[in-house]
Amino acid sequence: MVCMKDPTVQTICEIYEKLSKLDNLSPSKNVDTLFTQLVNTCIPPYPIDVTKLCTQIQIIRTKLIRLCGHAEGLLEKHYSTILGSFDTPLDHLYIFPYYSNYLKLARLEFDLLTQHCQNPTRFAFIGSGPLPLTSIVLASNHLTSATFHNYDIDGSANSMATKLVQSDTDLSNRMVFHTNDIMNVPGSVLKDYDVVFLAALVGMEIEEKMNVVEHLAENMAPGAILMLRSAHGARAFLYPVVEPRDLRGFEVLSVYHPTDEVINSVVIARKCPIPTVSSIDHQGFVTQMTCSKCAEIQVFNHQIEELAMEEHIC
Repeated sequence: MVCMKDPTVQTICEIYEKLSKLDNLSPSKNVDTLFTQLVNTCIPPYPIDVTKLCTQIQIIRTKLIRLCGHAEGLLEKHYSTILGSFDTPLDHLYIFPYYSNYLKLARLEFDLLTQHCQNPTRFAFIGSGPLPLTSIVLASNHLTSATFHNYDIDGSANSMATKLVQSDTDLSNRMVFHTNDIMNVPGSVLKDYDVVFLAALVGMEIEEKMNVVEHLAENMAPGAILMLRSAHGARAFLYPVVEPRDLRGFEVLSVYHPTDEVINSVVIARKCPIPTVSSIDHQGFVTQMTCSKCAEIQVFNHQIEELAMEEHIC
C-alpha cells in the first residue's frame, strides 16, 4: 500500500497542503508556480496504482482533484475574459499557457477517432467551459465541416465561449452552446450525435462520472462513439481515472496513455449495437446482459506517437 514514504506521493501532498491554504486560486505568480510544480511532479511515467493508496492519501487525492478542477475553471475564465477583449479572439489563442498541449491532445484524439469512425459530422462536447479549446481546435484544424454542440451547466461559461467564436462566421455557424445538465438531456437529442466527448472534469468523483456514462449508455445511438479523458500513474492526482471495465454498455476500442507533457489519457469506446437485454437464470432471477469489451491498451512514447501519426497521415 503506497503511503507517505513514497517520495513522489510525499511531494504531491506537500504541494497540496500549500495550495489548500490559499484563499484564492485565481491565476497569480504563487498559484501558477505551485501548479507548475504539481504538474511537473506528476508528468514523469510513474508506476503507481491509485487504487492501492492508503486511506489518508486517497482523501488527499480526492480533495486535490477537486481543487485542480476549481483552479482550472478559474484559469479558463481568466483567459477567456482576456481573449474576449480582442476583436478577433481566435487569433490570440496562443496566449493561453497550455494552448500547445491542447493542439497536441486534439491531434491525438482526432487520429485515434478516425481509426474507428469515418466522417463523423455531429459532435457533442460535455463540459465545454468558458474556453472550449478542444472544440475550437478540432473544428478549425481537423473536422472542418462538422457541427459541435457544446454542453455546460454554467450559463456564464457558455456566454464567454460564445463571444470567442462569434467573430468567426464559419465557427459561429458550426458551434452551438447549450446551458444544460447533460443528465437532463434526453435520448431523442443524444441519439443525433456521432461522437460524444466527455471532458475530464465532468464528474470529479468516479461515482458522479459513472452516472453520466450510464446516462450516455442508455441514450446514445447504437454504434456512436464515446471519447473521454482519464489519467494514468501519478497524473491520477490531477484528474479522475476511468477504467475500461467501468464503461458498461460500451465496447472499448482504444486506451492511450501519453508519456509527454499531454496530461490526459484518452479512452475511445463504441456504444454497443445490441441494446441491453434481460435473461432469466436457473433460479428465476432477471439478469442484465451488457456489452463490456476491453481493447488493447496503447502506451506510446513521443517518438512512437509521431511515427504512428505519420503513418496515419500517409
